[in-house]
Amino acid sequence: MTDTTLQRQTGHQVLAAAGKRILRPGGRTATEALFRWAEFQPGDTVLELASSFGESAIALAQRFGVRVVGVEKNPESVARARAAVAAAGLSDRVEILEGDIFRLDQIPGTYDYVLAEAILSMQSPAGKAQILRSVGDRLKPGGRFLSHELLARDRADEIHRDLAQAIRSNVTPISEADWRAACAQAGLAVERSQTGPMGLLDPRQMLRDEGLPGMLRIAWNLLTRPAIRDRVLTMGRLFRRYQAELGHIILCARRSTEPESLP
Repeated sequence: MTDTTLQRQTGHQVLAAAGKRILRPGGRTATEALFRWAEFQPGDTVLELASSFGESAIALAQRFGVRVVGVEKNPESVARARAAVAAAGLSDRVEILEGDIFRLDQIPGTYDYVLAEAILSMQSPAGKAQILRSVGDRLKPGGRFLSHELLARDRADEIHRDLAQAIRSNVTPISEADWRAACAQAGLAVERSQTGPMGLLDPRQMLRDEGLPGMLRIAWNLLTRPAIRDRVLTMGRLFRRYQAELGHIILCARRSTEPESLP
């Protein structure tokens, strides 16, 4: 990826180019809490939205014995994920489909769980609502939606404006109350939720997430590639500016019988 191209890429793409592997606002700690709430059982089925290179899908199948279908829009990522699944010997338990999270109606079957991490935050309110309705349709009765997203405790409009400029995408974090309301309107009853800081570029969280070798890899890329360094520093300054207002949320919601009617 050239320096010119990097200026047009989203924040997640820039961080991936810097060598960052964990791109969740609450890091591994928040994801692990979400998985504890899920209480996966061997043979359970999981639909993962935006599965990227298949790393999460593979890890879920290996750790919990679940069957995973990952949905990924980028054809190159799909090919890479399928190769990784085959290399791990998990082709019988992990399937990666090329598809759009806005067209989940094209995904066959229903699932015990739908997993979405750092996906809905990138969508407008209307986009969030559309995806959440589709999530409800893909869940079995009583199935659970597992989500790990950005949280705006206050100043949501201001944060959205500044994030869109710095990250080059339509990042739209909302409050915990609004996340709960969005789920309820899609027929998803939130059973548990937890909020915490935005730690994507916090050194302590990065060390937990990436390990020392990963931190050294990122540091080398920041030192030797000015275009990456400039974008990451811009994001870091923004996260510090809104450290009191910007955070992460994880939630576990169960599919209810009927979605709530809109007011």
